[in-house]
Amino acid sequence: MENQQATLPGVASGGSTSSPSVGRFRWTICALLFFATTINYIDRQILGLLAPDLRRIIGWNDIEYGYIVTGFQAAYALGLVIFGRLIDRYGTKIGYSISITVWSLAAMAHALVSTVLGFGGARFLLGLGESGNFPAAIKAVAEWFPKKERALATGIFNSGANIGAVVAPLVVPWLTVTYGWYGAFLATGAVGFVWLGFWIWLYDRPEKHPSLSPGELGYIQSDREGAASSAIPWMRLLAFRQTWAFVIGKFLTDPIWWFYLYWLPPFLNKNYGLTITELGLPLVAIYTMTSIGSIGGGWLSSLFIKRGWEVSRSRKTVMLLCALCVVPIVFASGVSSLWEAVLLIGLAAAAHQGWSANLFTTASDMFPKRAVGSVTGLGGMAGSVGGMIFATSAGYILQFTGSYLTLFIIAGSAYLLALGVMQLLVPGMTPATIDADGPLHHRGRE
Repeated sequence: MENQQATLPGVASGGSTSSPSVGRFRWTICALLFFATTINYIDRQILGLLAPDLRRIIGWNDIEYGYIVTGFQAAYALGLVIFGRLIDRYGTKIGYSISITVWSLAAMAHALVSTVLGFGGARFLLGLGESGNFPAAIKAVAEWFPKKERALATGIFNSGANIGAVVAPLVVPWLTVTYGWYGAFLATGAVGFVWLGFWIWLYDRPEKHPSLSPGELGYIQSDREGAASSAIPWMRLLAFRQTWAFVIGKFLTDPIWWFYLYWLPPFLNKNYGLTITELGLPLVAIYTMTSIGSIGGGWLSSLFIKRGWEVSRSRKTVMLLCALCVVPIVFASGVSSLWEAVLLIGLAAAAHQGWSANLFTTASDMFPKRAVGSVTGLGGMAGSVGGMIFATSAGYILQFTGSYLTLFIIAGSAYLLALGVMQLLVPGMTPATIDADGPLHHRGRE
């Protein structure tokens, strides 16, 4: 059973799997994933922070800004599927290296453009490269952690998104004031190459890693499925309702997070008159809350599993709590106080990250490791397609109504709808398994 401690090779049956003798090197890998995700979100969020100023400098309107965001989403959708397959085929180390190289170069390329079309092109390349981050990180977690620790590990690395979103409003305004907006793009984009050096030095599969103790390797592999090397075709994955549960969950809720990243600074600028140097404190408050939500959501479902709850019950209970915490955001556009709006948005954003940590983990709960990258890529692609629709729609809604009310209503209802659909598709989250010959089949009944 997942919630029971496994007896490790070379460890007495009475030993604890959480004892120091097991080793903790897997958390070094988790730290690498955390820092990559932090860099990913700094590079992603910088456009939203500079949007009020770039709107004046470049001269775009809400519809054109929506198209720029849509360009990123389109590339992200395409890249998620490409990187999902690439990572499953060639491995996490190679796939992640390619991803961060592409996105770091694209982030720096923003400094070379000065038109709406140019920004659209730079965002497209950035989306293509950044799309590899989460499939690679989820695959690395599946390789390096047993199921009972995956939600916590996912919550920790996923909190890098929140740290990146906290660091960006602290650093980007200073870089912009000191070196200009182009200098901000160059400086933040270059950081990815520093991380790449550490990744190449420190990462390998657990069974090949020289720094991993036999005890920790046994712990990591204590609940692993049977070995299989062949990749699973996309069309075969789409035959499973487990795939569709993950895909629809991402399609309905990912766009809300994109909305926060790209439209919060313009919202705060429009409704409360905040300049780029004044955005920092409210955004830091919001994204600090999201860090707590991300780690807390992963920790809570892992705690439930360790206390004997079934995996499905633990994940979905936490996801329901998160979905309910998002609902009050429908009032955010109508409050007169800046800090009331910050509290409502921060609660919703924190709940999204708690939801996301558990939703990501359902991919590795329901699929064998060799399919995790592809399933995560398909789900991320669906989330990006939803983001494209939402971004374009948001541009038109804001251009013609000038109000964020409709967008916040959509945000407040998306998670409950997504959870309802997932419950209909996979009420028990029964895993799809691979037999000795490789074909997928459903195990048991939902």
